[in-house]
Amino acid sequence: MQKGQLRYAFFLGCTVPIRAQNYELSARKVARLFGIELVDVDDFSCCGFPVKSTHAPTTSLIAARNLAIASNLGLNVCTLCSSCSSTLTEANMRLAEDTDLKRELGRTGREYRDEIHVKHFVRVLWEDVGIDRIREQVKRSLVPLRLAAHYGCHYLKPREIFGFDEPEDPRSLDELIQVTGASVVDYENKKICCGGAILGIDEDDALQIAKKKLDSVKESGADALISICPFCSIMYEDNQRKIESRFESTYELPVLYYPQLLGIALGIEPSELGVRMNKVKLDSVFAKLE
Repeated sequence: MQKGQLRYAFFLGCTVPIRAQNYELSARKVARLFGIELVDVDDFSCCGFPVKSTHAPTTSLIAARNLAIASNLGLNVCTLCSSCSSTLTEANMRLAEDTDLKRELGRTGREYRDEIHVKHFVRVLWEDVGIDRIREQVKRSLVPLRLAAHYGCHYLKPREIFGFDEPEDPRSLDELIQVTGASVVDYENKKICCGGAILGIDEDDALQIAKKKLDSVKESGADALISICPFCSIMYEDNQRKIESRFESTYELPVLYYPQLLGIALGIEPSELGVRMNKVKLDSVFAKLE
């Protein structure tokens, strides 16, 4: 990719097309406004993350295959899922020095040619577009809103493969929220996991982890939780009713993907941002804005 050219191979992964179409829709709308070209690649597959705990070499090979496809197109990769971002970035680092992985990749008929980079969509907004340019495009100030930022585990960690923000004191998502005019609330348990990683083996523990975050956000008085990962949203939004029922709690906490929030501030019609697909309705958010 030529320097300064905002053109990326768009890596959707597995979860977004099935359970987070509103995330994809809003990201595409926002990207278009800033001249970011998101190129669809039919040959992309799963990133490999789901099998990492059982067979890491297979995960690396699956990820390397996807990277080779993007490399042959001469495109850097843009992800929406934090786990996809982490998995692909780790494999990308290994390809630079691991001859065994390159040899295994060759057996699949793929070749990693020119070096490419992997970036989460939120990082693209923060680094490539920039806060100042976003501020210039804001048409609707979201000043009345008080929002809780959720970074999750794989957007910033491991530190050694990312390094663009501080995992123990992150600011990128906070700044991106603040540029819309909304304020970011500080709350306990801001940096904890959503629990999604163990949902398939221990649902009760996973839901208790998510509950801990929801309790903290509710106590902060936030109007909504801002997510940047489809599986984190599954835990906090899709499973919110289940958590309420199982633990006799009440939240009614809207969960928005960051591109949805930004899209509202940029003047995009909410219907074009997929808000009708949000499991917890955003009536309270729009009422406060009005």
